[in-house]
Order: sequence, then structure tokens, then C-alpha cells
Amino acid sequence: MSWRHLRIAATLAVAAWVVAACGREPPPPPAQPAPPKPDVVLIEPVLPERPPRPELPPLFRDIEKRTFQFFWDTTNERNGMTPDRYPSRPFASVASIGYALTAYPIGIENGWVSRTQAVDRTLTTLRFLRDIPQGPQRTGKGGHKGFYYHFLDMQQGHRYDSWVELSSVDTGLLMMGVLFAQAYYDGDDPREAEIRRIADQLYRKVDWTWLQQREPLISMGWFPESGFIVHDWMGYNEAMLLYVLALGSPTHPVSPDAWTVWTRTYDHDWGVYYGQEYLSFGPLFGHQYSHVWIDYRDIQDQYMRERGIDYFLNSRRAALAHREYAIANPMKWKDYGENVWGLTASDGPQNTRQMYRGEEREFRHYSSRGAGLRENFDDGTIAPTAAISSIVFAPEVVIPATEEMHRRYGDYLYSSYGFLDSFNPSFDFEIPLKTGRLVPGRGWVASDYIGIDQGPILAMISNYRNEFVWTVMKKSPYIRKGLEQAGFRGGWLTPEDEAAPADERTGPDAAAARALGMAESRAAAAEAQAKQEQPASNRAQPPP
Repeated sequence: MSWRHLRIAATLAVAAWVVAACGREPPPPPAQPAPPKPDVVLIEPVLPERPPRPELPPLFRDIEKRTFQFFWDTTNERNGMTPDRYPSRPFASVASIGYALTAYPIGIENGWVSRTQAVDRTLTTLRFLRDIPQGPQRTGKGGHKGFYYHFLDMQQGHRYDSWVELSSVDTGLLMMGVLFAQAYYDGDDPREAEIRRIADQLYRKVDWTWLQQREPLISMGWFPESGFIVHDWMGYNEAMLLYVLALGSPTHPVSPDAWTVWTRTYDHDWGVYYGQEYLSFGPLFGHQYSHVWIDYRDIQDQYMRERGIDYFLNSRRAALAHREYAIANPMKWKDYGENVWGLTASDGPQNTRQMYRGEEREFRHYSSRGAGLRENFDDGTIAPTAAISSIVFAPEVVIPATEEMHRRYGDYLYSSYGFLDSFNPSFDFEIPLKTGRLVPGRGWVASDYIGIDQGPILAMISNYRNEFVWTVMKKSPYIRKGLEQAGFRGGWLTPEDEAAPADERTGPDAAAARALGMAESRAAAAEAQAKQEQPASNRAQPPP
């Protein structure tokens, strides 16, 4: 059955409702055979309630403290460079620095460090970032055009190696931390004033338009050896924060049509997966990173207004779908279930192919892992950050999952700085490993903590407790401008002197639009399912 048939059926149903509402009987439609239903799970077009808010057990306070200590202890206190990973600690990551700048105020609010200590560390970091040499040269520079290289030397802050790109999205993650620091340190102390001033300089310096080689989209980055990366950021993924930052720039803003084109590919990723209908991106980090700093509850761009939800509820559905995928466990990995789930970018044991349950399976070391309509890969490696960083979206399933992973694997997975990056109970092959170690009878476990996985854990627990990071970031005029330029409105974006607009997600017109859109997306999902090849592979498959 094509989507056109479903569109006709939905339109007839809406027309019948309108006529009945006017007190007139509609003429009987011509007799037609009952159309076959698409082979997907149907979801009612009703806006779900906010997720429940169960109380956090004591374990989460311990996780917060240990995760905060990762950033405080491993960062180079002389320059503020935060390692990409630890204890390997080969180089700094500018994204990790962005999370570190966000972590320090969380430490203040919890009494783990004093405000003076955090101001000193933050000011050291921002001064160093300001003074790192920039330019087009291949060596001896830490950035160019306001952007920073993905990985920097821990001591000098220069580009770590020739394979390291000038990264747009990692600069974006850094700038979110920079703007968070600018918004948080609002005191009269001259050092706090300097934090605000340098933060503004760093953000204003980023020339977002320079990376628009194929306007209006933004390129993933640039190499001094070969030039601009030929791939642009197109939705849906973690680069949502990149476009908000670029749209909000007071010096080098991109035009609003960048957001329009960014969302143009959304329909390829909207559909039903394991009982949830949502805008899909396989790895959970894509549903988390932007939400670390921005409260997307009840604010909508044009696409989400048409779908009748917001990005927050979309991320909730993604988390629930991941859990249902683990319960179904189509690839029969060990230990997957209702409280052991979560695929994202993480460490893994090795790039290798091994026999598992009578068939050859692919395993990877560091890689993006996910379950969704696209961007899927599953080799049995679970990353605790995937579930824990979804705490704000789906606490009723994240809390028991966190407790169970701590109870079942904590003796070798939980250590000085909280959960190590990942583990794989199915991988017990005696081969040389890229990283991590084998635990006899328990499988593989990572040996490192990774900054971009630690950061969302700490910030999202903080947001769950009292909306701390979100509340601070709402004070940033640049973030507000970026969201408004992208077409977001409603919720906390509504000016205080204006009445909140009527909820566009309710009413007959919105209900009709949602019904029609859902019918089309179900048909598209069914058609894609029918065409999808089913090889013996590591792709995370939808239910049969």
C-alpha cells in the first residue's frame, strides 16, 4: 500500500469528522476493500505527557561526584587543556574542554570546589584558548578563523598531528562551554568580568560563514593539507547545536535558510522504530549533546510544530526505542535486556571479525554504535553514558538501568571517575586488543574514560535535579537569538510581556496534520522495511 493511499484515507477520515462536527451526516463513501495495514507499530497521534520524575537514588550522587572529578583532576591546571581520554591521555580534545567548562560551575553548586578555584581554572582555560596561535599553517597552530583543531597538544595547545582536522562541531561543543561560563560567572569580581569578556571574544571570532563552502550548509571542517572537508552537516544529528551557534553569532552569522536546509533531510529519518515514532539518529549521543545546554521542552521549530512534538520528547522516544531494541535483542548479544541497553559512540575491543553463535560478526574499537532507522551498528558493546545521559528524557527506565549496570558490572566497570567508557559481555576472544581488557568469564571492558561521554553524564544529572545547566544557558542572548533565527518559538522563548501562544500541538487542524504525517511516515517505514536487505550482519534491525 502506497503512502498516497494512506493520505487519501486520512483525508477522508478528517473530512468525516469536520462534517459530523457541523451536525450533518456525510454522504456514504463508495464501498472499497479494506486496505492492508503497513507492517509497523501504530502510534496514536496524541502528545504524550511529560516523563515522570522519580527521586534519584544515592548512587547518582556518587556518579556525579566521581564524574566531576574526572574533569577537575585530569585537566592540565597550567593551561586548562582537558584530555580526550584518561588514563591514556595522549592529547586534549576541544569538545572535552567545553564539557569541563560546564563541569566547574556544577562543582561550585555542589560544594566540590570553591568559586575561587573554579574561576581560576576557567580563566586559565579561556586565556590559553585566546592566546593559542591561529593561522593556516600545518604546524604550530591550534586553530584558524576562530575554529579549533579537534585534538590539541596537552602542553602547547597546538594541532596534535597531521590527521587532526579543524572541526566545526567540536568547536561548537567548546563554544557551548565557553558561553555557559560567560552566563554563569556574573559577579562583579574583575576576574569574573574578564571571563565574560574573553568568552565573548572567543565566540565572536568564529567565522561560521568561512565553512559555508556549499551554502547555506556548514562543512564538517578543514585540513591545511587538503582544504575543506567535502561533507556538510545535514540533519538529523548532534550538529543541531552548531547551527544554533552559527545563527546566533553577532559577527559571522549564517542566514536562517541554513536551518531550513539542515532540516530538509529530516523526512528520511522520521519513522517508526521499535514502537516509537520519532526523528531518528542511531547513536544516542545525537539525541543528547544539544540538550546538555539547551532546554528544548515546549519550544518548536517549524518541523516539530508540524509533527506535534518537540525535540525533548523526540529524544525520549529515541531512548525508549533503544531499550526496546535491547529487550528484543535481535542479534542475541549477551546480557542485553530491559536494564542493560544503550548504544552510542564509544570504545570497543578491536577491529576484527570473529565467529559468534555460529556466524561471523564484525567488532570494532572506537566507533559510532546505534540502533534506529539509519546510522546503525551493534557489536554487543554497551556504553553506560548512552543510558545515563538520557536521564532527563526517560528517568523511569534510566534509573533502574544505571543501578543494574552498577550492580552487575561495577566491580570492574565502575572506578575512580565513575563508569569506564564501555563493556562487551559477548567479546571473549583471545586476540590482541586495541584498548581495554578481558575479564575472565565476563567479556571485554574499556580501560579509559572519554571526556565527551563523561560530560553529558554529569550535566544531564544536574539538569534532572534542578535544571541547572539549562537555566544558566537561558541567560545567553546568543543562544536565544540562534533559536529564534531557526524558527523556534513557544515555551521559555516567549517574551515575558507577551501571552504564551495557543498550543499549536492541539486542536483539530493540528490533529489532522499529525494524523496525515503519521500515516505517511508509517507507509514510508513499511516500504523501507520491505526493501531492506537482511544479511547476517551487525546492523541493528527493526523488529520482524
